[in-house]
Amino acid sequence: MDRKIQIGICGYGNLGRGVESEITKNGDMELAGIFSRRGGGSLISLDYAPAWEDKIDVMILCGGSKSDLPQMGPAFAKIFNTVDSFDTHAKIPEYFAEVDSAAKAAGNISIISIGWDPGLFSLMRLYSGSIIKEGKTYSFWGPGVSQGHGEAIRGVPGVADAIQYTVPAASALERVRNGEKPELSAREKHARECYVVAEDGADTQEIETKIKTMPDYFADYDTAVHFVSQEELKQNHAKLPHGGNVIHTGTTGDGHKQAIEFSLKLDSNPEFTASVLVAFARAAYRLSAAGESGARTIFDVPPKLLSEAPPEELIKGLL
Repeated sequence: MDRKIQIGICGYGNLGRGVESEITKNGDMELAGIFSRRGGGSLISLDYAPAWEDKIDVMILCGGSKSDLPQMGPAFAKIFNTVDSFDTHAKIPEYFAEVDSAAKAAGNISIISIGWDPGLFSLMRLYSGSIIKEGKTYSFWGPGVSQGHGEAIRGVPGVADAIQYTVPAASALERVRNGEKPELSAREKHARECYVVAEDGADTQEIETKIKTMPDYFADYDTAVHFVSQEELKQNHAKLPHGGNVIHTGTTGDGHKQAIEFSLKLDSNPEFTASVLVAFARAAYRLSAAGESGARTIFDVPPKLLSEAPPEELIKGLL
């Protein structure tokens, strides 16, 4: 049997645990080690990661995009082939440049911003816009939990815990699917539903006002704030579902209407993202084995590199 691809996991939250589970479903891979700041037990301290350079083929980076990956991505690209899910859309170009420089200098491959958005949705936007030239692309997210928005709410004084759902507007979805090509504001496309546990004695009216007026997160959306107990939050809002749609409508020829739609409905956002990361870890290993180096995005990776099956089997069974 061929040697299995040795996978390292950096970060052991929901995403890292999802990657650990997914590796067991891939016959050509095995877990080499899990690295965490806290270390202990089966977890290896991040301080020891460089010593594993020759033992790991691909390191999957499972840190957060706000503060972890901007430092971790370039640093680990100097040591390992990497895959990550950096998802701060506005900062992807500069993040790509930093990781690309580090990976090229070390002769490694780093595939960045891999998940479903950015990731699979990005690819669908590229495909649909390239195929139907006279058209318009729309992305809708949810209904599902936005972990970044929940984190922002938990930073409001007086909030003990919180979770936030992004909900696409049914009317906007219908208009787009009908081929109207409307100009939609953020408020017209999505609503925000917040479930908040307030600390004892906290001013709930003040908390609600601070949430609804928070720039970049809630100020531009119709936002509902529901105050619930910790028990209710745990019982009814413990899962991390998500999903969404990429819809492109337009015309070809003499005005014939055409539409492309790609959708996801996910019971577990981190577990699905983990499965995408693992598939692209295989691609990173193969690109590296072919002598390539530098940063890559989902646009740069041939689909056949994701599959455990050989190319001839893909042609026979899927084409």
